[in-house]
Amino acid sequence: MRALAVGICLLASGASAQVAVTNDYPTVARADYVFGCMATNGQTREALEKCSCSVDVIASILPYEQYVEAETVMSMSVVSGERMSMFRTAPMMQRIVADLRRAQAEAEIRCF
Repeated sequence: MRALAVGICLLASGASAQVAVTNDYPTVARADYVFGCMATNGQTREALEKCSCSVDVIASILPYEQYVEAETVMSMSVVSGERMSMFRTAPMMQRIVADLRRAQAEAEIRCF
């Protein structure tokens, strides 16, 4: 009986750890993503549901810190100037953005 209780506790703590990892995106970041997504996909209830699903999928794949890094790289890469070219051409920067793009592609498949 004790082994069963320990197993259940381990399962529960593992599930809690997964929920904590999946929910590491602040509400404002999720809302910002959904607002941007809805601006692109329409201001409808259906778009709200799909965009909410999309950010949830991205959060399940990419930790928030990596999401912020990728968003930063993408915003810096559109700024003109010689110094900003590293954000467009550096292999490390390209990998950071590629990880976000893969997460977004998975979200597109699952949610839209």
